Amino acid sequence: MLSPAHAGLRWGLLGVAAFSFTVPFTRVAVEGGGMSPLFIGSGRAVIAALLAAAALVITRQRLPRGVQWARLAVVAGGVVVGFPVLTSFALTTASASHSAVVIALLPAATAVLAVLRGHERPPVRFWAMAAVGAIAAVGFASLQGGGLGGLHWSDLLLLGAVLAAGIGYAEGGLLARELGAWQTISWALVLSAPLMTALAAFSMAQHPPTGTPVQWAAFAYLGVVSMFLGFFAWYRGLAIGPMAQVSQIQLVQPVMTISWAALLLHEQITWPTVLGGITVIASAAVAVRTRLGRTPDVKCDR
Repeated sequence: MLSPAHAGLRWGLLGVAAFSFTVPFTRVAVEGGGMSPLFIGSGRAVIAALLAAAALVITRQRLPRGVQWARLAVVAGGVVVGFPVLTSFALTTASASHSAVVIALLPAATAVLAVLRGHERPPVRFWAMAAVGAIAAVGFASLQGGGLGGLHWSDLLLLGAVLAAGIGYAEGGLLARELGAWQTISWALVLSAPLMTALAAFSMAQHPPTGTPVQWAAFAYLGVVSMFLGFFAWYRGLAIGPMAQVSQIQLVQPVMTISWAALLLHEQITWPTVLGGITVIASAAVAVRTRLGRTPDVKCDR
């Protein structure tokens, strides 16, 4: 029988494994231009919102109250609207492995935004390693773009996606203490459903989506797993805990994503990609561990 610690880690790893396919499958879906990035970013949220609404109704969850709706809007803006849409547009030109290195900044960005949101006072080492991670991510993207100052618009979109997701994760982490973990993402999906449905309908009217069976399967994965079921496993792991240990599993996600890009998309993994990924992941790991060492463990489900 699994100990609680091992069970939490295994659920967390299952969630991260589910998320690690998001970038490669988004890349698959956008290839060929049959599906517009706007349709992929918004359509996947519509699918997830339908599943979330069903789960909330079946389990008879209480409605959020007062300012919680505004905070849910922040979560939705970051992880339901911002990250999916921005990465979908970025991956029309950026490779999955390149994108994974830039997105590897996300754990550190989330930690920084959680510190700012929670008015914490971490040691100088935390800020130093977060800065190193940011510089490494931007430097890697610049060098891959043809030298310093060679950032492409896709890199700016990826950095914007990291910022959006970091804000959404930080606010969602706080709100999950009040609403429950999976309930928070579910309510965020439902709240954003009217906007995302309108965007999906607009994109379909402008550019009716077409694709191969593989591309439609990738799109279905993004909606059902990346935007919904993956959160169930991830938050389940956090709920079992220990939260400080489980949350660090997110640091292996870029490694998985780069591996899937090589195996599934046959992308060539270069030494700059490997070195850039190691630098960003290592700095993020130190930043996250520094903050977690000063932050009390919190149960993330109910």
